[in-house]
Amino acid sequence: MIATPYLLYLGHSNDEIGIKTSRGLAVFRPDICVGEYRHDDCGLTLGLPRMDFATAHAAGARTLVLGIANAGGRLDGEIVRDALAAMDAGFDIAAGLHQRLNAEPQLAAAAARLGRKLHDVRDPRPDIPVGNGQRRAGNRLLTVGTDCSVGKMYTTLCLARALATRGVSADFRATGQTGILIAGDGVPLDAVVADFISGAIEQISPDRHDGGWDLIEGQGSLFHPSFAGVSTGLLHGAQPDALVLCHDPLRRHMRGLPHYKPPGIAECIEANLQAARLTNPDVRMVGIALNTSAMEEAEAFALCARTAATFGLPCSDPYRMGVDAILDRLLAADAAPVRATANA
Repeated sequence: MIATPYLLYLGHSNDEIGIKTSRGLAVFRPDICVGEYRHDDCGLTLGLPRMDFATAHAAGARTLVLGIANAGGRLDGEIVRDALAAMDAGFDIAAGLHQRLNAEPQLAAAAARLGRKLHDVRDPRPDIPVGNGQRRAGNRLLTVGTDCSVGKMYTTLCLARALATRGVSADFRATGQTGILIAGDGVPLDAVVADFISGAIEQISPDRHDGGWDLIEGQGSLFHPSFAGVSTGLLHGAQPDALVLCHDPLRRHMRGLPHYKPPGIAECIEANLQAARLTNPDVRMVGIALNTSAMEEAEAFALCARTAATFGLPCSDPYRMGVDAILDRLLAADAAPVRATANA
């Protein structure tokens, strides 16, 4: 178990997308976030109190979350120095970077000497099975995207919370480091060996018999040359009954690939439906989620209205506008009895 409350690390970051783990925790779990740690050249803030390590520890924080993502997910020298200072001040350290905390000799030695814990959120469970594609009982929704970092986690969390508000049993199934820290459980899908990706999703979303929904956090994009593999495995393992497409309307190229343009919404809808039909021929698209955080409110609402009219699907910015229209479509499509397994 990772000790809470958290102190959220921003370091020297000036890339808004690069701090999405820290920001996701501040937005969805403010109850366990005491403050933020950032250097003077950091131009970003989460709106939390800025604290040094001693002040944050005195305020009750127990784990420093390195909630940033740099190229390659590496622990650079500055991050290591900050983590060492935090451990000296009494903190455990948690991170979801590709480079593991426990593999950094300085951090491992300090943790052993000081009695601190190093939590590598991207370490998958050792008992993940190979996927088998067998039909499972229950209802599942998966978020998919035109690109990486377009709001799949935010959309999934908003849908899960809104379903619960309506009295519908719903569970958020985390597949990335931020989601795992928010939910307290899940699978770090981009750290799973390729042959086991679909099995990992089958494992965290097993048979369900209560009429509720598993809301599965999407990853990557079928159209991203770097990450299409994890997206495909997710589509097959999730066996989704419903998909919601997430899109950033201001994105001019695929994240990290200036030589690749994002796909169109129509072609992305069809490609995801086609891939999802392998394990659930009855899958349907129930909505479009736009990330309009960089747009003025009137412009954002107008774009969502145009998008809904163009594609015949409810469209909103889930965090900014809510998801009522998408849920209306989802629950109207859920009139059939809960799907049963072959053995049920």
